Amino acid sequence: GQIGRPGAGVWPMRGQNNVQGNCDMGGMAEFYPGYKRASDPASIEFFKAAWKADDLPLGPGLTSTEMTEAALQGSLKAMYLIGEDPVTCDANINKTKAALEKLDFLIVQEIFMTPTAMLADLVLPAAAWAEKDGSYTSMERRVQWIDQAVPPVGDAREGLWIINEIGKRLGLELGGSSAAEILKEINRLVPQYGGMTQERISQVGGLRWPCPDEKHPGTAILHQERFSTLDGKARIANVQNKPAGELTSLEYPMLLSTGRIVVQYNSGSMTRRSPSLQERDGELYVEIHPQDASELNVKHGDMVKVKTIRGETEARARITEKVKPGMVFMPFHWQGTNIITSDALDPVAKIPEYKMAACRIETMA
Repeated sequence: GQIGRPGAGVWPMRGQNNVQGNCDMGGMAEFYPGYKRASDPASIEFFKAAWKADDLPLGPGLTSTEMTEAALQGSLKAMYLIGEDPVTCDANINKTKAALEKLDFLIVQEIFMTPTAMLADLVLPAAAWAEKDGSYTSMERRVQWIDQAVPPVGDAREGLWIINEIGKRLGLELGGSSAAEILKEINRLVPQYGGMTQERISQVGGLRWPCPDEKHPGTAILHQERFSTLDGKARIANVQNKPAGELTSLEYPMLLSTGRIVVQYNSGSMTRRSPSLQERDGELYVEIHPQDASELNVKHGDMVKVKTIRGETEARARITEKVKPGMVFMPFHWQGTNIITSDALDPVAKIPEYKMAACRIETMA
């Protein structure tokens, strides 16, 4: 009864401000733009005609975690990473680092020299968000336009320019020299965005898709009358609970969970360059319950080692009742945390178990 009503419904709590837009445009392994199934030959024919392409791959493609495995096995030879720092953010980053080092060629397009960029054969300096035009789609499907505020710094270039230049050097004319031109292509090829012109989404508040034509006001609430299925009925999945891929033991008796903190963002490549944010939370820490700290002879502020079967890291102890006895918490914005996180995957989305790993805490002399 909570679907199709104001202030209710189901929202994916996205980690960044344009993840929804990336998914809408085919940034998932199983889709082409507009959620056309990559495994459907009709999708292939549609985009071959739209893009005047001789051939396009039938999907699904590989998820990022599957790419890591493919690189380790030697079946994936090259990788082009845009705005991603897996050497900091992936679970079990030593495995990720080994996979990237095994590639024949690694390109990283970034705004800063991240740990991943340091492994690259080629680094392409990219423009940051305020240095380019474009649109953002929020988790509520709200599409809004932003205009360039300042020019790119130094040798940095807009991502669109970089991709077009690479295309030209590969003998491909990809088309679309500006974000405005790309938006017009989206209007033609993605029905949900059909009426989202630059003028309309530049207005305060933008528009929410689906917005199929220029007279459509946008859709504030989904599924008010029916679901997006042939018969209009929802498909409710029956999911069986499964134990974590890693359970506590005598050797690793504590449960490690990880998560975000307010003043750091993802890999920290941007936020750790802010002195004011670093003053507030600039060091990796581990939260430990007072009962466990007493048994371990750990005091607030001590440096400790946190170990799992994948490795170990050092962190500052914070004694707090925010965590339960037998459990510890670490923020995942530091490389140190993801040395030890579990890379066990869920079978559908292929997402690692960042929230669950068996560990032990050791004092440092």
